[in-house]
Amino acid sequence: MALNPETLNTVLWSIPNVLCLVGSAAGEEWNGMTASWVTQVSMSPVLVGASIDASSVTHRLITAGGTFSVNLWSREDTRTFVKFSKPADYRDGMLNGRRVRPGVTGSPIFEEAIAYLDCSVRNSLALGSHTLFVGEVVDCGFQNDGEHAAVARMEDTRMKYGGVLRGH
Repeated sequence: MALNPETLNTVLWSIPNVLCLVGSAAGEEWNGMTASWVTQVSMSPVLVGASIDASSVTHRLITAGGTFSVNLWSREDTRTFVKFSKPADYRDGMLNGRRVRPGVTGSPIFEEAIAYLDCSVRNSLALGSHTLFVGEVVDCGFQNDGEHAAVARMEDTRMKYGGVLRGH
């Protein structure tokens, strides 16, 4: 029995997902990317998984740099995510006009984020269209009164990511 792509999309889009910016860096090149497939995968050591499109700039930078950051945003400010659906422009300490600083690993930490996780890649697994990067959290923190803010989720926007590839 074949799956109905519309039903599959609707069901998969119903899974609650965080909406965040994944930062990556290799050498002098920095990027930030909107992501929703991010979750904790281990308590000891503390590991976070981020599933990243294999054709993306972020994928290339995480592979080359061996690190990534997860930058959580307030539910009250989801406009930011639209600007990071394509490769970011890095100049003068900013990605797409948003101030960043290097984390402990060298990956960009967004100063407007309410919280961040700075991760060193421990493993990766190619999974079709995406690679699951598993990073050990080496630094984290709250910023901008973040411990009191609700974290942005996919449902807070009109964005849809997941399901089946379009045209399949």
